[in-house]
Amino acid sequence: MQRKACVPGIAVLLAAVLAGCTGGSAGGGPTDDTNPGDTGTASPAAEPGRYRTLPDPCAEAGDSTLDELLPGIAQIRDEEQREKAYKGEPTTTFDTDRKVGCRWKVDSPAATDHLLIDFERVVSYDNAVSDDSQAEQLFAEREAAAHLPEPTATQTAPSAGATASGSAASSSGSPAPSGSSSSPSASPSATPTELQPRVLEDLGDEAFLDDGLNRSGSTAEQRTVTVAFRTSNVIVTIEYAEQPATVGVVPDSKEMQGRAQKLASQLAESLGD
Repeated sequence: MQRKACVPGIAVLLAAVLAGCTGGSAGGGPTDDTNPGDTGTASPAAEPGRYRTLPDPCAEAGDSTLDELLPGIAQIRDEEQREKAYKGEPTTTFDTDRKVGCRWKVDSPAATDHLLIDFERVVSYDNAVSDDSQAEQLFAEREAAAHLPEPTATQTAPSAGATASGSAASSSGSPAPSGSSSSPSASPSATPTELQPRVLEDLGDEAFLDDGLNRSGSTAEQRTVTVAFRTSNVIVTIEYAEQPATVGVVPDSKEMQGRAQKLASQLAESLGD
């Protein structure tokens, strides 16, 4: 009888012990090494850029485009030299996945023309900063370095003799236009408002154009038109320059800007494909 009485007692004791162990776990305290404030999830990495590779810049400008930008190229008599001129010359680069470029230089009886196409793929090494954001910051720095003039209230060229418009142009730091940019004048640097360096619309995610004359003593003036634009994490730069063979002749700003912008639109469309 005593032996039978002990069995329920042992069972009760075991049940109490088990209940105590269970109660410790049910008290709400952590049962692993997780910190109380740790949610267990890390911040997501920033999105990578759209582009992982770059196109061949020497293949991006077709023969008809080069004929327009470099008028002397079709006049090269030697067939081998002409084909070489159309192909262009790749620029030196240490990482073709990040930066590539191509140059052309063509002489003609009227002028020497230069063309550069440059592609740069921007990569952020900060997990908190996306490739696009890094490219946007770099592009903003380059635009600031171009020192574009403040946009004026109107984007149309003032008419001849418009004194008020001429005064406004002078106060903004740009000389008042003295006539059509296609004709040399006593003030060849005079540039209509709509042809001044400026931010461009409807080209990539953001874009700007720069235009300047380089006076080097008694030699002819060289005009350089730069068009730069950003699409996602790729920055494209076009530099188009012309130096006439005759001193006193000024390259046509409107014509050169039009050619450079046309090429930029073609490159932006090609990147979008």
